[in-house]
Amino acid sequence: MNVQLISADPLSLSTPLLILPIPEDATSPKRRKAPDGVLSSVDGLLGGTLVRALDRGDFSGKKEETLLLYPPEGKGPDRILLVGLGEEDELEGEDVRRALGQGVRTAEGLKLTEISAWLDSSLPLRPALVAQAMTEGAVLASWRFRELKTEEDAEDKEGGPEVESLTLLQQGAEEEVRMGLQIGLAQARGENLARTLQARPGNVATPSHLAREAQRVGKEGGMKVTVLGPKEMKDEGMGALLAVAQGSEQEPRLIVLEHQGGEKDDPPLILLGKGLTFDAGGISIKPSQGMEDMKFDMSGGAAVIGALQAIAELALPLNVVGIVPSSENLLSGRAVKPGDVITTREGKTVEVVNTDAEGRLILADALSYARTFQPAAMVDCATLTGACVVALGHHASAVLGSAEDLVEELQEAGRRSGERCWPLPLWKEYRDQLKSTTADLKNVGGRPAGAITAAWFLKEFAGDVPWAHLDVAGTAYGEGTLSYQRKGGAGVPTRLLVEWVRVRLR
Repeated sequence: MNVQLISADPLSLSTPLLILPIPEDATSPKRRKAPDGVLSSVDGLLGGTLVRALDRGDFSGKKEETLLLYPPEGKGPDRILLVGLGEEDELEGEDVRRALGQGVRTAEGLKLTEISAWLDSSLPLRPALVAQAMTEGAVLASWRFRELKTEEDAEDKEGGPEVESLTLLQQGAEEEVRMGLQIGLAQARGENLARTLQARPGNVATPSHLAREAQRVGKEGGMKVTVLGPKEMKDEGMGALLAVAQGSEQEPRLIVLEHQGGEKDDPPLILLGKGLTFDAGGISIKPSQGMEDMKFDMSGGAAVIGALQAIAELALPLNVVGIVPSSENLLSGRAVKPGDVITTREGKTVEVVNTDAEGRLILADALSYARTFQPAAMVDCATLTGACVVALGHHASAVLGSAEDLVEELQEAGRRSGERCWPLPLWKEYRDQLKSTTADLKNVGGRPAGAITAAWFLKEFAGDVPWAHLDVAGTAYGEGTLSYQRKGGAGVPTRLLVEWVRVRLR
């Protein structure tokens, strides 16, 4: 999607659809008698029609509520869409993001390819944040995955033309607002890349494919890219990653992208993402129903690649390294078996009790490898446990970590991005569930506190580096219930990761 910012009177612009995000307070009975701001201008343009519609309860400004209006022909916009933001004193960037997503969905229904939106400086949010949220909402909502379709489906709800252009309008646009637009555009593009990688099936998005995509992103963003294959992994002693991959004919890859935005010797921030391109569960095979969704088990890795693209596009002045361990988890005569003991890069031995708990194994070697960069902090993200979905549903990711301030930074980044996360404890008592009689630890700790014991396993390989883990099993993909999402991959936590890096700049 092409996005531009211009300084103009919104009601004088010729546009197929003008989107006006409106807080609930603006439609109160008191304000209806003497509407102010843009609503007053709209009511004047429509000859009092808007106030009559508000009096009759056709629009109240509740979140994502819409009202489509048609001004007199030849006077500015062809259509005006009011989209509710909810109560003004509770307004967040996410409300603006969803409002623009709703605007794009309305435009799609009208088969429009161009839209405009009014950036109201009277909203109780920084104009730069409003510009960022508007851009993200529209660009995310406009994304579609159609690269593997050869025919148009008349009943396809996503059929018809795509919304290709957004014009943000603000009278007296300032440089801060332009920067908000650029941040939103980079973050949304990064998340859309992650969604595209997620959407590709397992026979396309193999570990080698992810590596090639990372190399393309690195070349375009001026980043150094290193890809380790089986030989290099063996030299590194990555027994856990190799064990997971040994049941598949697809070779594993360890993908490293390096953004050099700070001084050469500045300790980098490390982003790690689980890149399991297909997970059948190994010998501990999953049920067949819904197994096709296990192409989404590389969502964490896709998010890291998308985040590094955005970080490079924004030229953030920090050193950031993205690491994606990638493999398949299949079953064959070579596959690792329950009860096998493997040796990790760290030198610790692990009893594999359940081969379907493979994500923590490939991340264990990746975390150990990441420490060779002597990082300032490490954050990993993974569709790791069903237990996390049971605990938090699909509304938030879990965050657990060794440093309280790092966990708080990620929560703040989650609030800013709309990709919320919620902390779970990492008390020492949970570590006891990982004790093994035959190895240093086992890879599962039983059903109780499954998300926590999985994080504890990862903590064993983070060393003394400040570290946090995001379990995105319930948020990385799903039914697409938000206005700017679609069914399938959501790209979470791409924007959260970029926002966290930006939090570190303050």
